[in-house]
Amino acid sequence: MIVTRKALSRRTVLRGVGAAVALPLLDAMVPALSPVARTAARPVKRLGFIYIPNGVAMNKDVNYWTPAQDGTGFELSQILAPLEPFRDRLTVISGLRQQNADALGDGNGEHTRATAAWLTGAHPKKTEGPDIQAGTSADQIAAAAIGKDVPLPSLELAAFDIDGVVVGDCDPGYSCTYVATMSWRTPTTPMPTISNPRLVFERLFGEGGTEAQRLDRLQKQRSILDWVREDLGELTRTVGARDRQRIEEYLDAVRDIEQRIQATERQASQSTLPEVLERPLGVPERFEDHVNLMFDLQWLAFQADLTRVVTFMLGKEQNTKTFPEIGVGEPWHPVSHHQDNPVQIAKLAKINTYQTGLYARFLGKLASTPDGDGGTLLDQTLYLYGAGLGNPNLHLHVDLPLTLVGGTRGDFKGGQHVRFPGETPMTNLLLSMLEEAGVSEEVLGDSTGRLPVDL
Repeated sequence: MIVTRKALSRRTVLRGVGAAVALPLLDAMVPALSPVARTAARPVKRLGFIYIPNGVAMNKDVNYWTPAQDGTGFELSQILAPLEPFRDRLTVISGLRQQNADALGDGNGEHTRATAAWLTGAHPKKTEGPDIQAGTSADQIAAAAIGKDVPLPSLELAAFDIDGVVVGDCDPGYSCTYVATMSWRTPTTPMPTISNPRLVFERLFGEGGTEAQRLDRLQKQRSILDWVREDLGELTRTVGARDRQRIEEYLDAVRDIEQRIQATERQASQSTLPEVLERPLGVPERFEDHVNLMFDLQWLAFQADLTRVVTFMLGKEQNTKTFPEIGVGEPWHPVSHHQDNPVQIAKLAKINTYQTGLYARFLGKLASTPDGDGGTLLDQTLYLYGAGLGNPNLHLHVDLPLTLVGGTRGDFKGGQHVRFPGETPMTNLLLSMLEEAGVSEEVLGDSTGRLPVDL
């Protein structure tokens, strides 16, 4: 028997002038007669970390987050109810704390320390100058291990109102950098976040340039896929029918996201806001549109194996975002300081539930996207979703609201609510996540060991 089929590289891209579109895993990327486990079809492991600012709706009397029952027979709370379709992949974790987010003699600054310590387990240095210091974060430890063979070792994303800029609302005595990112490559090197979907798109697929050049492209309505049309035609003639369909579906998704970004840019370019605001192109006004775009960009990046580690901040601490689309017109941060008022707690729960619904939509896309030999993107992705504050009214860093969703092809147990003693460091959970992704790390921040639970 003579086998003539040639396998495409896992890094196959479609190239055009100033653009490069990486492709998802295709059948043609598997060498003929090769065991799948030894080829490019072998699924990779990915980690994601999603941060909820301002805590969640919980106090000693009313708790909209934590399930009432432990173990496997628990009923999902109101905030977590949108995750019902993923119950078998969901682990709710209660009782963990971030001790190094406490004051430890530094006075006020709970919001700042909540963000800085969440993935580092380190107590941030109190300074407003350039001598900032926290600790290496779990995502960057993972990126150095599982992200070293991909174009982007990690992506640091956010849904701030102003891209990459934190204006005001910083705790006195602390640099605003601490609340602008939760990712630290080294204890003194924070990783800047990107909240402009256009900039994320260009980082994934090219087509950069100055703002004037972007506006020129916007006026010409030239899609990135137009640049690679010739390469696309050549490729589709060499692959099978299933691969052609997969390519078409993926590129349709790329075009859809690009068109949504362009629509936002058209709206922004026609805005009557004064130029002095320097409003970045590509940032949707509606929270839902912004968050969905950022989630969809993660989805594209995972499909094409452009990155394997993502952090995503749903906002910054102390932000004053409002949510009129769900009937909450009061600013987010003041609502979180509910003063144990049941009406205000219910409003915060409404915000939290709304955000979980957006997260669930994203998980659904991961769960329906093939990846590797019969699996899906969600099978090989483990996401941590939670906050750096427990009861936000008291600025507590204990009993942190945390969930894991995902799996590694059957290794991740899911379907459980696990409660730990109150002094258990959250960094123990981060070590367990790293181990689940194949990263061996013995110490992180104030960790005392991995969690004694079957994740």
